[in-house]
Amino acid sequence: MFASKGIYIKNHSEIELMRESALLVGATLAEVSKHIKFGVKTKELDMIAEDFIYSHNAIPTFKGYNGFPASLCISINEVIIHGIPGEREIKEGDVISIDCGVTLNGWVGDSAYTFATKGISEEAKKLLQCTKNSLYAGINKCILGQRVGDVGAEIQNYCESFGYGVVREFCGHGVGKKMHEKPDVPNYGKKGSGIKFCEGMVIAVEPMITMGKKDVMIEKDEWTCRTVDMSIAAHFEHDVAITINTPDVLSNFEQIEIVIKQNDNLELV
Repeated sequence: MFASKGIYIKNHSEIELMRESALLVGATLAEVSKHIKFGVKTKELDMIAEDFIYSHNAIPTFKGYNGFPASLCISINEVIIHGIPGEREIKEGDVISIDCGVTLNGWVGDSAYTFATKGISEEAKKLLQCTKNSLYAGINKCILGQRVGDVGAEIQNYCESFGYGVVREFCGHGVGKKMHEKPDVPNYGKKGSGIKFCEGMVIAVEPMITMGKKDVMIEKDEWTCRTVDMSIAAHFEHDVAITINTPDVLSNFEQIEIVIKQNDNLELV
């Protein structure tokens, strides 16, 4: 059903279907992370993801979305989001954000994880740690009585306390039968502002944080978004259902991080 302002409220059964979709995203990212090796092309990782998604009777949500040509967004180093897989090869020291969406039984799961290859700098590790911590700080505000602005303020205040930039042009969002539903969930804001959370809302919380300035630019392909100052960026994302109790995180990083520990080309930070 719809709440005010066009927000789709999900019932328990629908949230459980969304959990299946979100968990499949995590499984897909875990499968992809097995193949992150130095020299592998990003288009090869995309093919692995696409085959895995189809083999689980799901559809890669990103492919064809507003003309996007791939199943994954693979964004390396200064690229924040929407990197198009292609001929670029993974190298030692790369920071690799992989965003994935699947549609299973009519419901969308959408999650992202930033991977650290062996050889990344200590400064880059700190950025990834901060961004991931800010994700959970924001999620902790996804409770009844809080507002969208409380999530953004928590993420912004945490990340800016380390001197990092918080991207303004892109944000989290509602998710459900469509990948992007209302409301928008910015990673910055003012406490007590914005739409109030109610039971049955499902949102994607996704901080996009830069090591330098917050300013971004879009490349000529009209998708790739990178930092203007070429500083490294990180991006983590979870799908979260609002319940009468604690935030219900539908997506999962556990499988991904098990694989990271087993992959000699990656570091868990």
